Amino acid sequence: MFEAVEELVGEHADLEKRLADPAVHADQREATRLNKRYSELTPIIATYRSWRQAGEDMETARELAADDPDFADEVKELDARREELTEKLRLLLVPRDPSDDKDVILEIKAGAGGDESALFAGDLLRMYLRYAERIGWKTEIIDSTESELGGYKDVQVAVKTKGGNGATEPGQGVWARLKYEGGVHRVQRVPATESQGRIHTSAAGVLVTPEAEEVDVEINMNELRIDVYRSSGPGGQSVNTTDSAVRITHLPTGVVASCQNEKSQLQNKEQALRILRSRLLAAAQEAAEQEAADARRSQVRTVDRSEKIRTYNFPENRISDHRVGFKAYNLDQVLDGELDAVIQACVDADSAAKLAAAQ
Repeated sequence: MFEAVEELVGEHADLEKRLADPAVHADQREATRLNKRYSELTPIIATYRSWRQAGEDMETARELAADDPDFADEVKELDARREELTEKLRLLLVPRDPSDDKDVILEIKAGAGGDESALFAGDLLRMYLRYAERIGWKTEIIDSTESELGGYKDVQVAVKTKGGNGATEPGQGVWARLKYEGGVHRVQRVPATESQGRIHTSAAGVLVTPEAEEVDVEINMNELRIDVYRSSGPGGQSVNTTDSAVRITHLPTGVVASCQNEKSQLQNKEQALRILRSRLLAAAQEAAEQEAADARRSQVRTVDRSEKIRTYNFPENRISDHRVGFKAYNLDQVLDGELDAVIQACVDADSAAKLAAAQ
């Protein structure tokens, strides 16, 4: 492990020299790439230096303890500190998901359960919006289809860090946290439509994809078929009167994206292109990395209650994540946006699995 770190120390020093050269910044794309790599390595190098310093301090304390027993406690403290830094360094060396710094487009679809499922989809949307608000992320509803009772049959929302696409620190982007939300979410409760007080089980699907930057996916406008049609559902004066809704088909792949929420055809076209670009990025990643493809396809195969990743049990105020065995009895708080503990359980399990695979 430490031989690999020594190589990274050399790479970090080289990057530092290159970034100090004004000529490098003439190419903004290259400078951005170098800065990103430098930022990725900096926490590793800082931890390694602390680890080495703790080792040197511990050896000095041992020499002093040979003549003065009062230094024995300091030796124990430094030994524990070094073990702590060793574990931290091991975790930092776990291969990173290259998309961790990206923003995401999160889609929620009603599934089994009819109107109750649509209401639950609305609850999930509110949960994610509250969570984003707590962290300080920005959210924007891109497209939605509301149900008659006030929930959502389908809703897409962009979630961004304060600085736009990409976080200020490596691994702290939206994808790094929300990628674990993809899958079928099951709810058990007495629906608002239930007159006899019986508990029903229904489900909604969540699909999370990294939002692509323009440099990630090149779209040839000649390879697009753009169809316009009249919007439907609640809206302003333009709804059902003008052809403002837009559907874009990427002919080489058959990937389709549509938007009808905005008032003008141009705005809907821009939003649909954003969705299309992200979907094409996800498709490209699937083709390049079979493992990533399997993970993404497993998010929502069908919105069926039996394929749940998480259960929201209202009568017991219980939240359960079936992938990692997480369970807590604060469902009301989770639905109010306190998702950190649930997500952290997934993060920890993922890190442990990667660490075990790397050994």
